[in-house]
Amino acid sequence: MLVHLNLDSESEREDPREFEELVLSAGGDPAAYLMGQRSAPHPRTFVGSGKLEEIREAVALHEAEVVMFNHSLSPSQERNLEQELKCRVLDRTGLILDIFAQRARTHEGKLQVELAQLQHMSTRLVRGWTHLERQKGGIGLRGPGETQLETDRRLLRVRIKSITARLEKVHKQREQGRRSRRRQEIPTVSLVGYTNAGKSTLFNYITESGVYAADQLFATLDPTLRRVELDNVGPVVLADTVGFIAHLPHKLVEAFKATLEETLNADLLLHVIDAASDEREDNIFQVHDVLSEIGADQIPRLEVFNKLDLLEQSPRIDRNADGRPERVWLSAATGEGVELLLQAVSELIGQDMVNEELELTPEQGSLRAALYRLGAVEAENYSDDGVAHLQVRLPRADWNRLMKKGPEPLF
Repeated sequence: MLVHLNLDSESEREDPREFEELVLSAGGDPAAYLMGQRSAPHPRTFVGSGKLEEIREAVALHEAEVVMFNHSLSPSQERNLEQELKCRVLDRTGLILDIFAQRARTHEGKLQVELAQLQHMSTRLVRGWTHLERQKGGIGLRGPGETQLETDRRLLRVRIKSITARLEKVHKQREQGRRSRRRQEIPTVSLVGYTNAGKSTLFNYITESGVYAADQLFATLDPTLRRVELDNVGPVVLADTVGFIAHLPHKLVEAFKATLEETLNADLLLHVIDAASDEREDNIFQVHDVLSEIGADQIPRLEVFNKLDLLEQSPRIDRNADGRPERVWLSAATGEGVELLLQAVSELIGQDMVNEELELTPEQGSLRAALYRLGAVEAENYSDDGVAHLQVRLPRADWNRLMKKGPEPLF
């Protein structure tokens, strides 16, 4: 049973169609969809008495096992609804957590999901333990002076602490990898966007990888990094990340901190957008909102309008007044327009590259060797007097570092 209320008190309403997609992604089979209108949620049961009776009758009619609300319910509202409806009740956050639990494939992903679930569960422990809330006396009932509820809470705290420590270790390992890439001056490009916008399909096409991609919400949970070679730039690390969704629960943002840091430390963000979606503008806003929440709103961004095969348009690059690429229109499914994207990425990342022609005397052989070590030499020939003429291309940081050593090699 799906339940959605349009609340006058909500500034941003949840999307009923997206909620149905979430339920289907979780493997649910919606029997009925009840909708209603209220000025504000009922403090005890979220819905009013009339709507509650309607839900109870529908549950009995369809023999529904779970009632899902397209809203965030408080622990007491969830508990009261279960008592009234005599079946399991799940809110939007619980549903998203369930999808994440199904999709997590790596050790890190499973840890992140478990942490979010435990944090969510810690406020809902009263359910099922009402008979064990009090300490009891008598023969065989004297315990360690701790109720079952207190024991559960303590065990949860211990587990949360353990997972947090392990995720901190993962965070340090990722940071070590990022430091290594920074030392080698390898730029990172991160794919971000609303869930099911086509990020993994695009990632697979560019990197020729076999990352799981499907037409469902949250198909990707674990970040995947691949090294690709771009013309005029050289090696670039491309990162595929978890998709965002409207009102992404804060617990998930906290739990997936290690994953989202791939976005936070990127040199360029490719914001993949479902160009054929009716909610396109709203989805763009939601992604900007999450990027602001994690502190990634200042990173250079290129908009990628995907699923062009569903629209009657040709691939193209839109540029601003300065000629910088602002958005690229393509289809990741057919590969149409992907070469334009790579061209735009090369332009944006390659802006801080130095292209120079150098004349080096035999005495400057150490500088020539350093340029070869960096892979900066694109062409070389010699004149009759033994002077080497080099065409070089390298990041400005490397160029500045080399220029500090010895005399100026340019003539």
